[in-house]
Amino acid sequence: MSQTIEYQGQCHCGAVRWHLLSAPITEALKCTCSICRRRNSPMSKEYYGPNRFTLLSGEDALVLYKWGDGDVNHRFCGTCGVYPFHDTVQKPGHYRINLGCMPAVDLTALQITLFDGANLL
Repeated sequence: MSQTIEYQGQCHCGAVRWHLLSAPITEALKCTCSICRRRNSPMSKEYYGPNRFTLLSGEDALVLYKWGDGDVNHRFCGTCGVYPFHDTVQKPGHYRINLGCMPAVDLTALQITLFDGANLL
């Protein structure tokens, strides 16, 4: 990793807060599955593991939602309803982040890659 930035993130009400270490975030992923289409959140292209992602507060505010094959642990703030991040059952503790929850990320400048989650088998 060349330059490392410490990004701060939080849900809308501030109950769930975290920081992550990353190279400058210039790319995002948008999934076309039914849940991602509805929340319309640009997600980090990579998953951030425990050495780069730290939940600072709000673990008790997080609500878990699973659907379909149950492979993804969708996390939501139980107070404001915002989706801050998710992990998978195959790699728990490695999070893909909702970039809209991180003020330092310029959403208008992101290069977006579409992931066809709607047509996965």
